[in-house]
Amino acid sequence: MSEELRSQLNAEQYETAVTLEGPLLIIAGAGSGKTRTITFRMAHMLDSGIHQSQILALTFTNKAAKEMAERVKSLTGKKLSNLTVSTFHSFGVKVLKESISHLGFRENFSIYDQTDQISLIKDVGRELKIPADGFDPYMLSNLFSGIKTNRIKWDGTNDMWRPAYIEYLNHLKVYNAVDFDDLIVLPVKLFKEYPDVLEGYRERYKYIMVDEFQDTSLYQYEFMKLLADAHHNICVVGDDDQSIYSWRGANYQNIINFEKDFPELKEIKLEQNYRSTQNILNAANQLISNNTNRKEKALWSGMDSGKAIQIYYPEDETREGLFIAETLRTWVVNEGRKYHDVGVLVRTNSLTAPIEEAFLDLNIPYKVSGGTSFFQRKEIKDVIAYLRVIVNPDDDVNLLRIINTPRRGIGIKTVQTIRNVADERGFSLYSAISALRWAEDSPLSDRLKGCLADFLSLMEMYRTRFDQERKKGDVLRSFIDAIDFWGYLLQEHHTNDKVAKWKFQNILRFCDFFDRWESNPDNLSPKLGTYLNKITLMNQSEEGEEEGQVNLMTIHSAKGLEFDLVFLAGVEEQILPHARALEENPDNIQEERRLFYVAITRAREKLFMTCCRTRRIMREVMETGPSKFLEEIPAELVEFHEPDNNMDDELAEDLFAKMKAQFK
Repeated sequence: MSEELRSQLNAEQYETAVTLEGPLLIIAGAGSGKTRTITFRMAHMLDSGIHQSQILALTFTNKAAKEMAERVKSLTGKKLSNLTVSTFHSFGVKVLKESISHLGFRENFSIYDQTDQISLIKDVGRELKIPADGFDPYMLSNLFSGIKTNRIKWDGTNDMWRPAYIEYLNHLKVYNAVDFDDLIVLPVKLFKEYPDVLEGYRERYKYIMVDEFQDTSLYQYEFMKLLADAHHNICVVGDDDQSIYSWRGANYQNIINFEKDFPELKEIKLEQNYRSTQNILNAANQLISNNTNRKEKALWSGMDSGKAIQIYYPEDETREGLFIAETLRTWVVNEGRKYHDVGVLVRTNSLTAPIEEAFLDLNIPYKVSGGTSFFQRKEIKDVIAYLRVIVNPDDDVNLLRIINTPRRGIGIKTVQTIRNVADERGFSLYSAISALRWAEDSPLSDRLKGCLADFLSLMEMYRTRFDQERKKGDVLRSFIDAIDFWGYLLQEHHTNDKVAKWKFQNILRFCDFFDRWESNPDNLSPKLGTYLNKITLMNQSEEGEEEGQVNLMTIHSAKGLEFDLVFLAGVEEQILPHARALEENPDNIQEERRLFYVAITRAREKLFMTCCRTRRIMREVMETGPSKFLEEIPAELVEFHEPDNNMDDELAEDLFAKMKAQFK
């Protein structure tokens, strides 16, 4: 194995793979072959006589754990059924299944997901007779998580919720249930209170590896430290420059904690990048050097310098989306590439809508990761469901979605009555509603018949209007007013009208999309049904088709991925760095810079960035400015990409002047 390691790994990777005893800190830069290195290290451990049952490898996603285990099995040619490669939370479940009885729970405990957790918090609120006004179960869910994991302390701003928290914990115990945080918190509690249990795990797992170490929380760090304290054979692999999850408890300071707790450690840096061109790496290196309290490193590539980073200043988010769509389509066609070779990254999921619209217009297949596709958001799906029933009254699935949305007093019993009539007579639900509305022997009350009559009249009226009127976008807006969707959103989100406004803004944006599609001179059939079918075809994601789709995702979701061509949209002040993050804590500027660093280092060959001159935020068109981070990229690494062929000279000069000003 030793000779194979020398031939397969560079010098630093080889040193990592053969250092098996004692604490080891691996600072693995972006694209430095980290996964390859640690799987070779695990294979070498097995080849050196360490039994597979003594190895514990921890990471953060099931996908990463599965990939790591499969690579080790492939390298060794063994089944390795006793090798533990797991996420932190899955390993926590394993510990609790074996030992939770010490904490007063029964072994057949349930794990509550967020839906279960929210439901339980609502029950607690009812039992404590907390007034509905101001009782936000989602806010309490975040508060309880922060309290439980020591990220939040009780103080004058939240102390009124302490009784609810105590009752929440009591209910979990009574129901023999644990929440997601408990999968880490309870094993730590178990190890601290029952040393004999801890000793058993220490004897079992004498060699520990932790991947993506910069993403560990303080509790996860304590979990692994308790296990490693006996033998000190612990290898942690991470990159503080890619620590971007502080909002969910990640603490890149754990690298410093590791150095304090294991002072005899050996540190190895993996700096050779096997992913990106040198220009991209130079930009990333220069950018991240502006952060403080970080491990110094300089990524370098064996490849050539590559193309300059190109920055484009579109007029607004609509032109931004079209530029991205047209440019990537041209690249795919001219260079014979695949759509899955392209990554389109955004700081927040709210920026995807105009990009999705452009993909829809140009028939570019895509998938959304790290958030919900614009067309899959609940409020948009509700409106689309109405339109589908207007076009096809016999669409039972969509009729069920909207028959009581917004609420019109049609409950589950009424729906069951309608379903029974439909089944008995071989009708669609829509036809059954019509029959029940007019039947003399209808089992429905006059009030319900009136509600159903109003519903049918509304749908029939707008079916006629959509068929006959030319400006169907205006008809759509009229319909949304007619069902009072704004009032419905306010009622649903009475504790947070910002959410209601954001959702209604999405609906108005959907209307704008429809306007532009309808008025497109190339659109030979501007009918409602045609548009709905187009949305369906563009948003279906059959298994096996993902390889032919552009990857549209948040920067957070892109971590660990790489693409030949990357577009980073919305590189503007207020967005990257994000205004809310800086309002919460000015020190968050460093994590925002790390996010930008992660985005840059996803690109293998080409990197485009876009910065709009104006952007619609809620209902207002706001002037925007380039991100301050652009000033930190050396001017010689960047080219200005002219935004529009038919742009007038004065506008072009203005944009170019702004571009030059960025790099003075």
